[in-house]
Amino acid sequence: MQKFSLVFCFLCFGVVFSQNTISGKIVNENDVALEKAHIHIASKSTLSKKDGFYSLSNIPNGQVKILITYVGYKSIDTLLTINGNLELNFQMKVKREMLDDVVVKHKDNYHNLSVNELKIKEKTIDKYSSQSLGNVLKEVSGISILKSGSTIVKPVINGLHSSRVGIYNNNVKLEDQQWGMEHAPNLDVNAAGKISVIKGASALQYGGDAIGGIVIVDPISIKKDTLIGKTIVTTESNGRGGTISSSLHKGNFCDWSWNAQGSFKYYGDRESPDYVLSNTGNREANFSGDVKYIGKKYDFSAFYSLYNATIGILSASHIGNVTDLYNSINNQTPSVVEDFTYSIKNPKQKVQHHLAKLNYNYYLKDGETISFQYAFQFNNRKEFDLRTGVEDSRPALDLDLMTHSFNADYKLSFDAWDVKSGVMGLFQNNSANPNTGVRPLIPSYNKFDAGIYAIVDNHISEHFSIEAGVRYDFSTIEATKYYLKSRWTERNYSPEFDSFIVEDFGTQWLTKPRFTFHNFSASLGTQYSFGKDYELYFNVSHAVRNPNPSEFFSDGLHHSSGMIELGDLRLKQEKSNKISTSLSKKFKNFSANFSPFLNYIEDYMFLRPVGFETTIRGAFPVWEYQQTNALLTGIDFNSDWKITEHWQHRLLLSYVSGRDKTNDDAIIDMPPLNISNRIQFSKKEWSNLSLELQSEMVFRQTLFPNNNFDTNIVVDGELFPVEVNISQPPSAYHLLHFSSEIQLKTFKNSLTTIGFSVFNLLNTKYRDYLNRQRFYADEMGRNFQIQLKFNY
Repeated sequence: MQKFSLVFCFLCFGVVFSQNTISGKIVNENDVALEKAHIHIASKSTLSKKDGFYSLSNIPNGQVKILITYVGYKSIDTLLTINGNLELNFQMKVKREMLDDVVVKHKDNYHNLSVNELKIKEKTIDKYSSQSLGNVLKEVSGISILKSGSTIVKPVINGLHSSRVGIYNNNVKLEDQQWGMEHAPNLDVNAAGKISVIKGASALQYGGDAIGGIVIVDPISIKKDTLIGKTIVTTESNGRGGTISSSLHKGNFCDWSWNAQGSFKYYGDRESPDYVLSNTGNREANFSGDVKYIGKKYDFSAFYSLYNATIGILSASHIGNVTDLYNSINNQTPSVVEDFTYSIKNPKQKVQHHLAKLNYNYYLKDGETISFQYAFQFNNRKEFDLRTGVEDSRPALDLDLMTHSFNADYKLSFDAWDVKSGVMGLFQNNSANPNTGVRPLIPSYNKFDAGIYAIVDNHISEHFSIEAGVRYDFSTIEATKYYLKSRWTERNYSPEFDSFIVEDFGTQWLTKPRFTFHNFSASLGTQYSFGKDYELYFNVSHAVRNPNPSEFFSDGLHHSSGMIELGDLRLKQEKSNKISTSLSKKFKNFSANFSPFLNYIEDYMFLRPVGFETTIRGAFPVWEYQQTNALLTGIDFNSDWKITEHWQHRLLLSYVSGRDKTNDDAIIDMPPLNISNRIQFSKKEWSNLSLELQSEMVFRQTLFPNNNFDTNIVVDGELFPVEVNISQPPSAYHLLHFSSEIQLKTFKNSLTTIGFSVFNLLNTKYRDYLNRQRFYADEMGRNFQIQLKFNY
């Protein structure tokens, strides 16, 4: 039983009724009110208001159970005899071991009841300090990663990725040209203080188009009146480089607080077990910071972040003729292997992303708040190509994406009800630099979005709650694009889209395509606790996603992937209808979660390989956006077992099956079955020693469409017909990873952590089905990592 402070003040009315009212205030150790603490008394439940106050009526006389919970604080669990109205004030204590955790939720952080909380400890995120957000999220069951080489990584949630997964940095959706599969999120994982993952489209306040889910990344928030900092230095053998990240955080309760963080990365070519992956180095220089003022009735904050990266693209992915391309794909041998170097040559990417945000929250009265947010983003993407026989420093693709967004949200909490509603507006301009000497893959365009939503959450009882939400979105996009007349004819756009043509330029049409969409989304979810520590969650959602600019307008070589991509003006909206459920059980030393789902997507958009095309820059495979009706089903499972005081085991399992219901075939690019087992030994008495061995088993994908095609290659000076095996998934593979760390108290208020890890311990040679460059080279080999972390 937890110790707590009680102040009793009996309200005497002359007659003692058998039904009583219990009220009071919930505060922390510094007597600061805690909003939305969970209070359960007998069969009644409620949440504390902004000022910490709560009230529950109809509490019977006699002995009742009182349970108070709040994320990051020790629970209060006690029995008390009730004989009349009472005022009970509770003081909650911080749960110290949770301060180092990042909470990954399957449900929106607006909700008061978290669903199946999975925790990634801070040391796990720090271990990936030199890598990407996608690598960190891979630690969660149901999340895979889609890669283009070694450094371009993006998350895949239950088989869906790219614009189907919204990524929010400090409550702002990243608008950073993530349309293509090889566009990684422009975000530094070292700036993360909290990460939440919401699977599916149930988080309607964030948008109705994230049919795969959303990832919310928040900066660290320090509530204590203190100044703390952290510096991480990481060196790695594969790439022969490293990362340094440093941050400072000043907290306060009712005054100013701020955060500042910066990181720098420098790596050369990565290496497979047998050869150098030429031109795969990368550089990053990032910064983020915020300042916040907390008053009695309002708070105000300002945030800014800069992401600045240069990323080399595997030289072997850009090939000069069809014969070399065929040999590379079918013989599994890179066409270009050079000595290790730190230099980054063409092809490469240069990406810079600025994000600035202003936020204002006003507390109207108990449980009632209104908030306003304005955000500005500017993203510049440059892609540099190999220009045959020409030294040219100009990028082949130069896009400036500018986004203004505004949100207004209203929230009301009373008794067992939570109501939230809001409106949003967005204006976006994409400008394609015409001075590249190359027709832009993505054209200039203007886009306008507006949306409105409402969500209601009712805690019907201590064991059961239900939530319902609806959303409407309006969107319009108008592009300015030049089409080669030969491409226009090839795509059969006449006469259906002739109204888009505004001018004739000889071999080209100048067009102004315009599309308008009206989308309705809805979600219904329940939570039910039963038995002994069983929890069941159920959600059904309907969501709609519009074709993005890449799917509509792509027309040419995507330099960072070495592929020609063709959009389609005929594409319709995707409509997702998803049912998901989750059952979790907690034992004394063991917990498990089982989460099956079914997602039927009408007019599912995907890229399909259709052949080769030779340009003045070489020969490249051609991929075309197409649509079908798809059924995605799958299972996520995770368990945690505390075997003994010093030994722990963790299991993650994910499986997705994607079926093309229109053509009775498999869906391309679905993640195969993967199973991760971890065994860990830890002992606090030995300087917090931790040793971990991870087994990662990725099975061969057996469900895939046959998109092989025929072409002609040159053999002994003659054209020879061959089949290009572009569909066959690579073999299954098994990887072992080792990590260890100890903590040393170097100074009075400073803690130093020394970590040593080995990724791909056995130097296994393999190729990943979800790597877009698997046609050209193997994955990275063994990588030794040494990390120093200083907390002060």
